[in-house]
Amino acid sequence: MVDPVSALATATAAFNVLKKGFQIGRDIESMAGDLGRWMNAMSDLSEAERQAKNPPLFKKLAFKGSIEQEAMEIFAAKKKADQMRQDLKNFIGFTYGASHWDELIRMEASIRKQRQETIYKQAQRRKKFIEGVAIGFLALVFGAVILSFVWLVYAARTGQI
Repeated sequence: MVDPVSALATATAAFNVLKKGFQIGRDIESMAGDLGRWMNAMSDLSEAERQAKNPPLFKKLAFKGSIEQEAMEIFAAKKKADQMRQDLKNFIGFTYGASHWDELIRMEASIRKQRQETIYKQAQRRKKFIEGVAIGFLALVFGAVILSFVWLVYAARTGQI
């Protein structure tokens, strides 16, 4: 599960470095690593939002209050991320022109797609496996309880207890 608070903290740290870099006149190429960290954090934030819209069954049942809290955290993080995105668009637009922003957006989409195909899919498969194991275990426990109950009823009726 992607933590929206951590993703926002990473995005904010990277954004602050980018902002300072633009203010002192660094070129965007020298800030590529920071830009990459910001893009990855934005991707993680989008993934956290997607996961929050479709929480696992156990989370729905056991942690209902935390789902609402997480939704509020994601909402606040998305608003802050939107502001960072707008500021970054302005920095890049004023410094390099609008075409550079469009190129950056294409790069971000490419990175997001790649992360979705690798990291997020793998995490999703792992989560589904764990859910399947947990459901299987609960079914086994439930079956054992029912069998024990049936055995107790049978033993009581036949006088074996």
